[in-house]
Amino acid sequence: MLKVFQPTDKVFNTNGDAVINATRAIVKKVDNSSFELSLECSLDYSDFIKVNNIVVCPTPTGEQAFFIANFEKTRTKIKATCKHLYYLSDNYLIADSFVVDKTCNDALDHLNNATDTPSPFTTLSDVSGVNSYRCVRKSLNEAISVVLERWGGHLVRDNYNIQIRETIGADNGVTIQYRKNLKEITVSENWENVCTKLLPVGKDGFTLDTLYLYSDIQYDIPFTKTVSFSQDINKDDYSSDEQYLSALRADLIAQGQKYLELSQYPAINYTLSANLEKITDIGDVVKVYDERLGVDIITNVIAYEYDAILGKYNAVEFGNMQANLSDLLNSVSNSINKEVTISAQAQTVQLQTALAESESKIYGVLGNSYVIYNGDNILVVDKLPAETADNVIRINSAGIGFSQTGINGNFTTAWTIDGTFNAQAINVINFTADMIKGGTLKLGSALNQSGLLEVYDEENTLIATLSKDGLKMFGADGSYIVMNKQEGFAGYDRLGIKTFYVNEDQFVMKKGVIEQEITLCDKLRFIPVEIYNGSTLINDGVGLVSVNI
Repeated sequence: MLKVFQPTDKVFNTNGDAVINATRAIVKKVDNSSFELSLECSLDYSDFIKVNNIVVCPTPTGEQAFFIANFEKTRTKIKATCKHLYYLSDNYLIADSFVVDKTCNDALDHLNNATDTPSPFTTLSDVSGVNSYRCVRKSLNEAISVVLERWGGHLVRDNYNIQIRETIGADNGVTIQYRKNLKEITVSENWENVCTKLLPVGKDGFTLDTLYLYSDIQYDIPFTKTVSFSQDINKDDYSSDEQYLSALRADLIAQGQKYLELSQYPAINYTLSANLEKITDIGDVVKVYDERLGVDIITNVIAYEYDAILGKYNAVEFGNMQANLSDLLNSVSNSINKEVTISAQAQTVQLQTALAESESKIYGVLGNSYVIYNGDNILVVDKLPAETADNVIRINSAGIGFSQTGINGNFTTAWTIDGTFNAQAINVINFTADMIKGGTLKLGSALNQSGLLEVYDEENTLIATLSKDGLKMFGADGSYIVMNKQEGFAGYDRLGIKTFYVNEDQFVMKKGVIEQEITLCDKLRFIPVEIYNGSTLINDGVGLVSVNI
């Protein structure tokens, strides 16, 4: 049963404004990507199929709400494309927010609370690890995409609840087999990154005497690549040049063989149609066997197409994993982890120190980076042949240069061998230093928007901020003081009630405790007075005395 609600509705446990007898309702969901509903119904529902209205639809994980993004009418029916409520997060903007050394759960809470208008979503994550992210002028959806890339995990969308989970899915013992429940299977292969003949390049352009390494698997034609590897080997650690070169050679062979081990196979993806009853969601474990194609794998669902009217799957997709075709690999999960590790090392030449803000860009184009060794310099380009490239990194004995206008264009950023870093702009997420020397530290201004300085104690608790709103310091009980041009100097209790302030030349406070004495106008002083009868205190209070006494 499909139900229609108003765009402002938040609870969907009624029949809403109308119940739709749809002729077609297909839910498509992809891991960490799209989640949509394709809807068709008669013209009888024209009053309800409107942009931004919400359609609640059955899915494998229960009823989910989708807002109508667009629709079209013909003579006989209405077709509508609906997106999951999660994508309303595109409408909530984060002007400038800084997540510093936070868990994924804290990062989601931080960003969800930083939107221009209050977010209707709740967030949760169990992903371990700490990271940082400076979010500037991005939607909540864009920010969450960066969090997924930086912290990892899988996006779980449940109406207005957003989660990032370490693992998802279940192993319900689902087996798909030819002549049993497998109706159709498509196997696609991607050979772009296959390498069976490798020319590895090491430290300072070091190469092997034989130049090439070969994979265990060889095809009708060789797939030849040259890849540069980082080598953390210090010449001073060896007593002779021969030992040093031997260490370079052994390390380069080891890295090259690891790269070939995983690059000798094409990336394989599977799309199938089958009668599936126990699949519950993205991430579920599926065993597939088709002797005709030599397919014998254990993998996870990464996408599905679900018929909400019939209550069954039309198609399930799994892949982007190394499958054990003809015992190609023994462990799917181990091969994935190795491939990611080796690919990151080989393709990015171990760019572990890359700027955090640039990390998502680098990992997003791992498959489109090419390393070229030219004898006296190394080029990293975004496309081949190199003459057609746009983004170029050039490395030689003078330093490193960066260009976005091709190999013959302007290298506007450079890091020279004498330690000088020249750049038009520097955007750093985490900067660690024992001392920063300079004439002026400038934060904010109209050009650079609003600056922010945060101070934390040893327990990583925020204790003070300095921003366009002035200085703000926090007490352990939730109280705080502020200093700015609007309020001057003022203090607030944990409930946000002002307890003291300075008004021109007056100091005003709600309550006060004076331990010793008060002096007025340098003439009169309040002092404590105690009266004793012998050694017995019989009275105490306050007395007035002249300041001159």
